[in-house]
Amino acid sequence: RVQLVESGGGSVQAGGSLRLSCVVSGSTDDIADIAYMGWFRQGRGKEREGVAALYTGGSGRYYAGSVKGRFTISRDVALNTVYLQMNNMKTEDTAVYYCAAASHVPPVGVGRENEYDYWGQGTQVTVSS
Repeated sequence: RVQLVESGGGSVQAGGSLRLSCVVSGSTDDIADIAYMGWFRQGRGKEREGVAALYTGGSGRYYAGSVKGRFTISRDVALNTVYLQMNNMKTEDTAVYYCAAASHVPPVGVGRENEYDYWGQGTQVTVSS
């Protein structure tokens, strides 16, 4: 079984930056089966939405329109860690951010919540004006 642990959340003023990290652990075979890594977020009273994702087997990177040009997803294979660099943050970026892993590639972009198999516990990000 794969486990995901996020860190790096916190409070920042609008225009500032944060970097989230997600450490992936599990057996070598389970980690090798991960095809897609993503970041989702859920604001208070809102549905969970996909923010960014990457294809572990290539260079594909996918972003929601609301964060494109401001957020960057990346990974360090040696550290089994996925990052979400968030720049020029806005108050509407306030949410709990979740790391997720999928054993199959979603058909479109970041993919839907139910297309991911493993989830982290979430980390709170608060952007103040």
